[in-house]
Amino acid sequence: MGGMPFVLLLLFLVCGGICQASEARVERDGVVFFTYTTQPQDVELYWLNPEGKPFRQFSTLQKHLRETGRRLRFVMNGGLFEADGSPCGLLVIDGHTVQPLNTRDGVGNFYLKPNGVFFIDAKGAHVVSTEEYTLKTDVPRLAIQSGPLLLRNGQIHPAFRKNSKNDLHRNGVGVREDGTVIFAITKFDQPRRVTLHGFAEFFRDQGCRDALFLDGDLSQMFVDPDESLHPGNSFGTIFAVTEGR
Repeated sequence: MGGMPFVLLLLFLVCGGICQASEARVERDGVVFFTYTTQPQDVELYWLNPEGKPFRQFSTLQKHLRETGRRLRFVMNGGLFEADGSPCGLLVIDGHTVQPLNTRDGVGNFYLKPNGVFFIDAKGAHVVSTEEYTLKTDVPRLAIQSGPLLLRNGQIHPAFRKNSKNDLHRNGVGVREDGTVIFAITKFDQPRRVTLHGFAEFFRDQGCRDALFLDGDLSQMFVDPDESLHPGNSFGTIFAVTEGR
């Protein structure tokens, strides 16, 4: 009988899309990065709990997911946010626009134009500039606006400087040419971090033509955390990959 061998078919049925995810420790120019690569359909985005209050912490989201029969496989903070935990710009969750696109000028990383939007729609995952997103006519499944834009069509943000001394803890998200999503964060307890230019180069080295800066300073990422994440840093939006939904 033709078709898929039984063992491979069984593995496919058991693993599903999560099976295709991978994590890695990567060193570039003396800086250590941790990455998590997954399929667009497995990426979820959270902000408010069922009572309408921000989750703020990974442990709070994990508790909510556990109560709904799901297991947290990956978690990382999303884009830049205000003091109350609300996102600085666009937020779309489950096809609903929760916060509108922010096209204003201002001070800080978010407003270092061009900034951009990471979104997932029926065609897959994308990173585009805010200006490009204004031309989009349909609402994606999820979207988050942040800034600055690290890479667009393989080109590094024009304001970044290769010789910059501003090396900090950072996290971001990119889309590889094969359509997979890669999340990356610098190792927190290391003497040397990464500049924005270096972070853009890192994503390009990982096979991305498009990538977006998310945040820094307090950023965290966990892969397959145990069942009792301790309360930690407070964030705005939270990216997750879950099992059992």
